[in-house]
Amino acid sequence: MTYLIGKDLPQTPAGQRFRALLNKPGIMQIPGAHNGQAALQAKDNGFQALYLSGAAMSASMGLPDLGIITIEDACFFIRQIARASGLPLLVDGDTGYGEVLNVMHMVRAFEDAGAAAVHIEDQILPKKCGHLNNKKLATPQEMAQKVAAAAKARRDMVIIARTDAASSEGLDGAVARARLYYEAGADAIFPEALISEDMFREFVRRMPDVPLLANMTEFGRSPYFTASQFEDMGYRMVIWPVSSLRAANKAQDDLYKTIARTGGTQDMLPRMQTREELYKTIRYYDYESLDAGIVATVLPHIGQADRNAA
Repeated sequence: MTYLIGKDLPQTPAGQRFRALLNKPGIMQIPGAHNGQAALQAKDNGFQALYLSGAAMSASMGLPDLGIITIEDACFFIRQIARASGLPLLVDGDTGYGEVLNVMHMVRAFEDAGAAAVHIEDQILPKKCGHLNNKKLATPQEMAQKVAAAAKARRDMVIIARTDAASSEGLDGAVARARLYYEAGADAIFPEALISEDMFREFVRRMPDVPLLANMTEFGRSPYFTASQFEDMGYRMVIWPVSSLRAANKAQDDLYKTIARTGGTQDMLPRMQTREELYKTIRYYDYESLDAGIVATVLPHIGQADRNAA
């Protein structure tokens, strides 16, 4: 399928498709995809929804995750991932890019770009990664106003409210905020940077009627758990927000180190995606077949020795 063929495109709005997955039994496994290629690879491995991290967007642009990128920057990533994969996409909306009217503009822009869901956090600018220290929070009432505004602006989009209060206000403060945000119109709650299994379980115990999202980021404050473990705790969604970017960036760094050391890429060939694998992933031949005027591409002949290396 390519996004160029209208009849092959999903007819149900992305938000409704995300909500239908959320309402199914079991936990939604939502890996991060930092670009269209990653989105296709995740889809080909059976995932039904994707996540777009603000940290991954910023890092892809060579910037830190400090609230620097704009709504239009985010929409560029949303469009490419939604078009490439056709999967419902949950997007990191940071603090909403401003106050109430800015939040509403963000929701409309994201939804028009193809996003299915968005989460908004209760930090103030300059915001930080949820697993760093010295985060500054908005008042619960200010955040509740943003959530209500987001709910008013959306057509079908799923609104998830994230609270970063656990580290500064404890579990009691985080739960109180989460309850207020849910009552303001959030469809689900994202408690960020919980530091133990007991905290994850206690959050569920105190909010048994609310769909909860768990963040399984690497190198953060939360212990490592599998999707099935989070499901056992009572969580409805789990994200791996920056994993695809971390893996890709590490591989790229190894490549550049190899070129600098050896003057070539031959030592990296076994770790590279082959041309044929790339073409299969991006549906090259499907696009090519749409235009009868395009001469069918024939790959260069590869000898057996080169094939083994590729």
